[in-house]
Amino acid sequence: MKAFKKLTALGLSAAMILSMVSCGETAQSTETTEVAASAEKRVINIGTWYDHYYDSDNTDIYENPNVSDEVTSQMQLDKVRELETKYNVEIHWQNLTYTGVQDSINTSILAGTPDCDIYEVDLNFGIPAALNGYATDMKTIVAEDADLVTEQNYMKYVQIGSNEGAFLIKPVSAETTVENTYPLAFNKEMLDEAGLEDPRDLYDQGLWTWDKFKEYMLKLTVDNNGDGVTDVYGFGSDCNSLLTGLLMSNGTGIAMDATQTLDTPAVGECLDFMYAMYNTDKCAYPWYADDFDSNRLWYKDGLTAFWVSAAWIMSQYEDSTLEFEVCFCPWPVGPSGNKDTNKMKNVAAGNAYMIPSGVEDPALVYAVFSELMNWYDNDVELRDGDMSWWEDSVISEENYAYMELFGSKENFDLWNVFASTTSLDLQGLVTGTVTPAQLQETYKQPYQDALDAFFK
Repeated sequence: MKAFKKLTALGLSAAMILSMVSCGETAQSTETTEVAASAEKRVINIGTWYDHYYDSDNTDIYENPNVSDEVTSQMQLDKVRELETKYNVEIHWQNLTYTGVQDSINTSILAGTPDCDIYEVDLNFGIPAALNGYATDMKTIVAEDADLVTEQNYMKYVQIGSNEGAFLIKPVSAETTVENTYPLAFNKEMLDEAGLEDPRDLYDQGLWTWDKFKEYMLKLTVDNNGDGVTDVYGFGSDCNSLLTGLLMSNGTGIAMDATQTLDTPAVGECLDFMYAMYNTDKCAYPWYADDFDSNRLWYKDGLTAFWVSAAWIMSQYEDSTLEFEVCFCPWPVGPSGNKDTNKMKNVAAGNAYMIPSGVEDPALVYAVFSELMNWYDNDVELRDGDMSWWEDSVISEENYAYMELFGSKENFDLWNVFASTTSLDLQGLVTGTVTPAQLQETYKQPYQDALDAFFK
């Protein structure tokens, strides 16, 4: 598929937001205060749990067995050579394994002699490490006008609840923007045949609300042959993704900071709406407990009008072969939500980098790392040139643009991160064995306990 260049079918509000995502090529990178080269050769080790390229050990781009673009690969290797000279350093990626990264953080940083100058971390252990003083606050290192803390066109930091520190950092790219986005999807032919206005147009007009969504789901839940059995449901998907979408669309969350908010009225509204979909209005495909994945795939057989989708779902299950058009749209705005401020992508999981406390000359380390990540010299079109997998997976320019919109509105909510210790009984909620009020009362203390342990 030809690479998408400009948005053509979104309304003004979405286009304005997306223009902020794509304007990086005109900005200037001011990442740090002035940093001088090291007087003596400085070795900068970056600890991760899988192989990265390129570094001072590499002399040829094909030492990376997965080269896909010779030009950009050579630019990355050339950037290493440039930084070696500019800062008098050696740069080394070190594959410590997943467990090894955690062990190194827990032992060497605590001892005051970090094994590595930078660590790639999973947020599940990176956030507690940062909050326990194991990571350097980048706001104490970079200039006040640095891109990291202003425009964030090239590097951003993870906002950990209400904590204002910039402990965990992530390079910005088109891929990091659209990954892990879960838009609401719909079967356009079903809506057209029912004479329903396009939800994307309603969203642009400020009319795409929970009430309108419920109206659509009820109308699209039908018994086609009159045998008393519902043939098509208004919605069908996995309940975890549904709750995540409802929470953000209602301007709320469950574990966004050190204090749980499961028992708040706004979260109660989400649980009530979800309960009604499955048990009162019966406009959601009944939950199938025997095979979790089946719940997100009813749409393929034309059994649901709305569902939760993602690029990986569309690719893995070959949506491009379907006989109907799959369209993305924003989640409808809830009674406690706000179209302008609602978040659309939960970033409480994933990877980031941190410079550990106790590292010698962290300003030099960050300068080298940020410039290593900016191998494209601020040319974001070059950086983001090959997005063909994402573009092909979601089929249309409009769908890709909505992933960009979702990715530009980040949220932090740990509610589903605690699944192993605090398993919210959503299956009980959607099958009617647990009421919203019971769910809130039963799980508010376990969530608070989990947060206490996480943020301690």
